[in-house]
Amino acid sequence: MARKAVAQELSRERILTEARDLFATFGYRALTMRSIAKAMGYSHGALYYHFTEKAELFYALIKDDFSMLMQRQREMIVREHGFSVNLLQKLMMEFVWFGLSNPNHYEMMFMLNEPELQQYSRTEQAQCLEMFSIVVRQVVTDQPGFESKKFTLPWNLFMSLHGLISYCIQFKITYEEARKLADEHIRLICVSLDLDSYEQQRPLVKMVGPHLPITNAI
Repeated sequence: MARKAVAQELSRERILTEARDLFATFGYRALTMRSIAKAMGYSHGALYYHFTEKAELFYALIKDDFSMLMQRQREMIVREHGFSVNLLQKLMMEFVWFGLSNPNHYEMMFMLNEPELQQYSRTEQAQCLEMFSIVVRQVVTDQPGFESKKFTLPWNLFMSLHGLISYCIQFKITYEEARKLADEHIRLICVSLDLDSYEQQRPLVKMVGPHLPITNAI
C-alpha cells in the first residue's frame, strides 16, 4: 500500500516535467536516479516505480518530443494535400522552427552522444528521417539521376538542416534571429536541386498507422 501511495503522489508526468529541467541544466551524465529523486524531494525508489533506469526515463522524454515533432509534420503534409516544392520548403522550415524553438528538446533528440541511449532513440530518429525522405523523393522523383541519389539526397538535406540548427543552438541564436537566414538557406537548397519554382502537385498523401505517410495516386 505504501508503494502505491508514493506512486500516486509522484506521478509519471511530474517526474518527466521536473527531470527535463534537470537534464537541461546539469546534463545527462551528471545526473543519477538518486540525484533526480533528491532534487524532487523523494527517495530514488519512488522513481524506480515508474522507470527502471535513467536511460529509460530519458527516453520517455525524447519519445514525447519526437511524437510532437512528427505530429506537426504529418499535419503539415495532410494540409498541403500533395507533394510539392512548396511542401518541402515548409517542412524544412518547420524542422528549423522546432529545433530553435525547443533547443533543449532538440539537443536531447539529435545531439546527445551517449552509448546507453542509442538503443532507445534510433527508432524515433529513423522514423523522423523517413518521413522527411518520403517528401524529398516524391518532389525530386522526375529529376535526372534521381535513382542514383534517392537514398543519399534526403540524408544530405537533413544533415544540412541539422548543421544549421546545431550552429544556432551552440551560439544561442533564436528562431526569430535566424529565420531569414534559414529561409535563404532552404531557398538555396531548392535552387541547387534545380526544382521548379511553382508548386508541382504530387500524389495525395495519406497516413497509415501512427508514424509514416504513404502515397496514393489521385
